[in-house]
Amino acid sequence: MAGLSLRSVSKRFGNVEAVRDVTVEIDAGEFAVFVGPSGCGKSTLLRLIAGLEEPTSGEIHLDGDRSDVLPPGARGVAMVFQSFALYPHMTVYENMAFGLRNIGVGVGQINQKITSIAQNLEIAHLLDRRPRQLSAGQRQRVAIGRAMVKQPKLFLFDEPLSNLDAALRARTRIELARMHQRTQATMIFVTHDQVEAMTMAGRIAVMNQGRIEQVGTPMEVYNQPRSRFVAAFIGTPGMNFLPVATTDMQGGRMKVRLTDGATIDSTVPAAAVRGIGPLTLGVRAEHVHAGGGTVARVNVIERLGDRTLIYAMLGDGSTIVYDEPGDASIRIGEKVELSFDGTAVHLFDATGRAYHAE
Repeated sequence: MAGLSLRSVSKRFGNVEAVRDVTVEIDAGEFAVFVGPSGCGKSTLLRLIAGLEEPTSGEIHLDGDRSDVLPPGARGVAMVFQSFALYPHMTVYENMAFGLRNIGVGVGQINQKITSIAQNLEIAHLLDRRPRQLSAGQRQRVAIGRAMVKQPKLFLFDEPLSNLDAALRARTRIELARMHQRTQATMIFVTHDQVEAMTMAGRIAVMNQGRIEQVGTPMEVYNQPRSRFVAAFIGTPGMNFLPVATTDMQGGRMKVRLTDGATIDSTVPAAAVRGIGPLTLGVRAEHVHAGGGTVARVNVIERLGDRTLIYAMLGDGSTIVYDEPGDASIRIGEKVELSFDGTAVHLFDATGRAYHAE
């Protein structure tokens, strides 16, 4: 196991700054997930760690030693790509053995490593097959196994599940989590899918425009987002954002009135709100409840089995989404009255900075 340290790492491609002054510590044995939209710099950051790109500035340290000055093969890093990158003319065994043969590992040791890891990944019966004879999920496990036999200090996963169907993605997520529990290896997983991030990570690093906006456990990031971007990106559905018309104080807490006239007694400390420009109220779907004084009209219904997501339009034209039980009998066009849990709302200023309830 090895810890990873990124210190003010940046990467420019001409006039484009893909990674901007990233500083983060990944603990030994941690399963960390870098998540963000396409183009945010997460895959570039992974390639910098692997040595496939050189940083424009900053330092990368692995297991206490500086690694960005070393060639990729000397870093003790194994990377699993989105495209699997298996040699099509080689069998599964040969794909897994290729890297070990190149560094002079003996035949007996290669056989021992491949046999053990193939059994753990449930691909032992596939060792004589070629990649074209495998399903997408099997090919992905071979790619993971090829990385594991090297016994690297650090595993890097670059959106390895994006080519799989929904059911296989879910199963492979479980397999990766079990593999981490068995090996206790240090792993960094990159994805744009925040569900993968929330369900797999010990900690999440949310990236936006080349920067890390927030690092924390899944529930820390979900419940205490540092910015409007994080609040919108993390969570399914994303957080509701409603314009605030006026604000007042009540017992040292913020009392807000929305543009449709609804008032909310929040528990956000008034003294903490020192933002710039008009405020926006943020509230998650599970903290909006049927029954209250805010009137809205239902225009979209998503039935998900155990729950129903209802999208409704407020009097000022804002859209809000809230939860109902899976068997809710509500209909499109129906008027509903809603209330907000003031202990769970957030406020955001014009810069996107977040203020949370206490």
